[in-house]
Amino acid sequence: MTDQRLAVIVLAAGEGTRMRSRRAKVLHPIAGLPMIAHVLTTASHLEPAYVEVVVRHQRDDVAAAVGEYLPDAIVVDQDELPGTGRAVELAVEALPADFDGEVVVVSGDVPLLDTATLAALVAEHRAAAASATILSAVLADATGYGRIVRDAAGGVTRIVEHKDATEELLAITEVNSGSYVFNAAALRELLPRIGSANAQGEKYLTDVVALLRESSATVAAVPVADSWRVAGVNDRAQLSEQAARLNALIVRGHQLAGVTIHDPASTWIDLTVSIGQDTVLWPNTRLAGATTIDRDAVIGPDTTLVDCEVGEGAVIKRTDATLAVIRAYAEVGPFAYLRPGTELDGGGKIGTFVETKNARIGRGSKVPHLSYIGDTEVGEGSNIGAGTITANYDGVQKHRTTVGSHVRTGSHNVFVAPVTIGDGVYTGAGTVVRKDVPAGALAVNVAPQRNIERWVAANRPGTAAAAAAADAAAATPPVE
Repeated sequence: MTDQRLAVIVLAAGEGTRMRSRRAKVLHPIAGLPMIAHVLTTASHLEPAYVEVVVRHQRDDVAAAVGEYLPDAIVVDQDELPGTGRAVELAVEALPADFDGEVVVVSGDVPLLDTATLAALVAEHRAAAASATILSAVLADATGYGRIVRDAAGGVTRIVEHKDATEELLAITEVNSGSYVFNAAALRELLPRIGSANAQGEKYLTDVVALLRESSATVAAVPVADSWRVAGVNDRAQLSEQAARLNALIVRGHQLAGVTIHDPASTWIDLTVSIGQDTVLWPNTRLAGATTIDRDAVIGPDTTLVDCEVGEGAVIKRTDATLAVIRAYAEVGPFAYLRPGTELDGGGKIGTFVETKNARIGRGSKVPHLSYIGDTEVGEGSNIGAGTITANYDGVQKHRTTVGSHVRTGSHNVFVAPVTIGDGVYTGAGTVVRKDVPAGALAVNVAPQRNIERWVAANRPGTAAAAAAADAAAATPPVE
């Protein structure tokens, strides 16, 4: 049910220079989603009446992501005045004039902050009848964070940014996480009064706390139980740290749901992946995007699946696959490369050093080894010989190859598309098929073998081959 007295403001206007990237910081992915998507999901699960996102740097890209992951969110543009105080001021102005509830403020670069933590913060704020409640954290290394300054009674008096703090204040280990709950009325009254006379020349949102205390309003700070939940991402090192922590949570969740994961540290699973019970994941497996895996599958080791569909009981080892469908009890690998559009029906096999693209391999059919199968349809129960190539490109256009059911093709075949191989066909080893083969036929086009006697002796005299041939001839009894 929507909480009509609650609004959430997501701060996503920063440039994020420490990321050293052409991409906006909040668009860097973690567990398959941009950071901003994680924050928007958390915000939406609070069921607020309004979610606003303040943007500036790479405005259009960030706004597009907001529209994709939370279409109902309101995008607010920050002007040339810098600082979180100005960002929140603009967002509050964009709320309906009669909104007088609570405003939750979170950062778009804190992807692991969860809904339960924010819901508890809102509950604490309301229970204390506070004007502002800060989500704080106690850190062994508080470098870069604003310090929570308390009075002798434990009440919050102000927040001092790291760059503005004295040595005495820098010794404080309780820090501001950058997440808050404010009364909307307090923000409307106090934000216009905040100046920018500080080390960064910015309008700090944290200055609201001191102004509230001057008016004897209640300001609370609630330490978070797990400080990693409020850790921000400012550079690539912090991004990888948070990604690893989130991945560990995702992996553990699948383990508790009935998935065997032999090496959690080397197994990476996007938040968007689903895995059925009794599936087994071997080391160095990456499951990404919209990948779905049914029960009893075996995946890995050394396997990457991106946006793939895997059926019950399928076995996939040492494989790289994207936008592929592997149906029930099919086998893939080792060392297979499945490109988009690959479909392997139940009981089929794509084997060692096989590449497929835009190809459907029918039920029970096999492409066991050393082949390229592109733009191809293979029927049921067929076997494609080792070293087969479907030559699908004529230099201008792609063409399709159709192979029927219960076909047996020889090794080292080339099918020059467009070509159709009928049901029950056999082809000889080394055959190049340039025209259609009718059902039940044998296709061969290899020239008869011709042996030229004593060729090595005549053309390679003095070589080890010539000596070996001479020894073999001397040891062979004459034909009577």
